[in-house]
Amino acid sequence: MLNFKVPLNDMRFVMNEVFDYPAHYRHLGGAEEATPELVDAIMQAAATYSEEVLAPLYTRGDAEGCHFQAGQVSTPQGYVQAYRQFIEGGWQSLSYPPAYGGQGLPMSLNLIKSEMMGTANWAFNMYPGLSIGCINTILQYGTEDIKKAYLPQLISGAWTGTMCLTEPQCGSDLAQVKTQAQPLGDGRYALTGTKIFISSGDHDLTDNIVHIVLARLPDAPRGTRGISLFIVPKFMVNADGSLGARNDVHCVSIEHKLGIKGSPTGIIRLDEVRVPDANRIGEVGEGFAIAMHTLDRSRPTIGAQAVGVAQGALDYAIGYMKERKTFGRPIATNQGLQWMVADAAMKVEAARNLVYRACALVDERDPHGDLGKIGAMAKAFASDVAMQVTTDCVQLLGGYGYTEEFPVERMMRDAKITQIYEGTNQIQRMVIAKKLFG
Repeated sequence: MLNFKVPLNDMRFVMNEVFDYPAHYRHLGGAEEATPELVDAIMQAAATYSEEVLAPLYTRGDAEGCHFQAGQVSTPQGYVQAYRQFIEGGWQSLSYPPAYGGQGLPMSLNLIKSEMMGTANWAFNMYPGLSIGCINTILQYGTEDIKKAYLPQLISGAWTGTMCLTEPQCGSDLAQVKTQAQPLGDGRYALTGTKIFISSGDHDLTDNIVHIVLARLPDAPRGTRGISLFIVPKFMVNADGSLGARNDVHCVSIEHKLGIKGSPTGIIRLDEVRVPDANRIGEVGEGFAIAMHTLDRSRPTIGAQAVGVAQGALDYAIGYMKERKTFGRPIATNQGLQWMVADAAMKVEAARNLVYRACALVDERDPHGDLGKIGAMAKAFASDVAMQVTTDCVQLLGGYGYTEEFPVERMMRDAKITQIYEGTNQIQRMVIAKKLFG
């Protein structure tokens, strides 16, 4: 009942009529190919893939979840085939440089694509979604050798990536990172520690997973200035690009979660993993600053996911209300419920506008230093809206909304994580206030 449809008209309106994305792309250096015709074709193709491939897997993936056995994570039925189609469609490479296999289109298209795919199947979209932070980190801060070794496979989607930041004793307070990077005296480090809440930390969709790991050298100062950043692949990469030996980085368990159950959230253990100095990103002690800059660029993606799930729940509720009859008439004729829907629609529209503004700043590479503030606003506001709207949509369906037979309860469960990951919304408010007060 009520098959999922991407709200293309709403998305096009904000892109074209509110922010004039066609002019934005014309004036954006290197975005000449992003013509209105091409952009529209990409959006239509992304909508078709989302509606026909991803959406049918959403309920099944939520019910089945991921499986952890003998140190291996397997994804829900159908995910491997859907991910293969994702790679074949070139969806991961959309917005990255042609020099590394990308299509060279604006990053905003990648983020808007994430809104569609996240709405259709949020858990599935986490797998390629977590690679974005990994790719952006390497693209901006990696050496040319690192870029050549990792970016073509990450950008094609043949490999996925993670950001291994959080540890058991520290969530958002990364100054407490304890993972050690012990110099071995031969140009390598031995990394030892435990990382938690690592989305897509292990799975069966790709042959390799590239972890970006925060770690501390023994003589590093306390606090965030003492943290460095390293690339730790699941399998080492040989000079010819082939996969080498298995690294001593392992997923030791996965979390049992409220939502996004089709996406594994792993506990990752590093057991004296040998990492060459060439795999260090940035200078010693720069890891925290690099990670924070990467999060600034990725927070609009969380906002896009949040807008998507809010829109999806609202669309479903409206369709249900038109069909469901009580007292001889559709419940959509009840004025009190109409007002709830109107409030939800206003919130979703406002959230989408804020997210798309942040997306444009990502395209422009933040010329005035506003992305930290606007990205935090987009993430915090859109995720709060997602939680409010999905909760209201459960209410609009009444008792049925509380059952697994209808998707809004799943959307409400999934929406909650947007207020937590990539920095809790309380931290986003601290970021915003700091920017406002200087």
